[in-house]
Amino acid sequence: MIDPEKDLIEKAKTADQTAFGILYDQYNKQIYRFILLKVSHRQTAEDITHQVFLSAWLNIRGYKNQGFPFSTWLYRIARNKIIDFYRTKREIVEIDDETNQKITDYIAIDTAEKANRTWELEHIKKAITSLKPEYQDILIMRFIEDMSIRDIAKIIEKSEGAVKLIQHRAMEQLKNIIHKKG
Repeated sequence: MIDPEKDLIEKAKTADQTAFGILYDQYNKQIYRFILLKVSHRQTAEDITHQVFLSAWLNIRGYKNQGFPFSTWLYRIARNKIIDFYRTKREIVEIDDETNQKITDYIAIDTAEKANRTWELEHIKKAITSLKPEYQDILIMRFIEDMSIRDIAKIIEKSEGAVKLIQHRAMEQLKNIIHKKG
């Protein structure tokens, strides 16, 4: 963790709203993107993102730096909020066109490639949503959020070896799903 961030966290622990606001601004987009990819609905993702940061604000005094980025703690909260959401919702959320467009907008590609990329992305996204939640989490964190195996292990509270194994199994299952549909 970089020193200015460490200082912000320490200030936020003393209920400094400005310091927490800076942390919010720094991490809001990536936490929102992670949640959006999991719930596939903009308004729901916004609501859950709000819950994540509210929970972080209410619990920041208990945050302890254990050598992992601050974002690791936020991803763990986000993952738990998503699990809570699906436990209470109990219905399958379909991927809407708006979500696909937002995902496409995150990827900087030429206009000519955009249509092809959108089609591919839709198929991959649908295939990912058919995986079990743990596989989804790891693939999103690893390949979309570009997180390290170490950080993912901390978030899901498993060893790095277990994360590698789960990632491998998830990729194999994803390949099988894509080949069957392809």
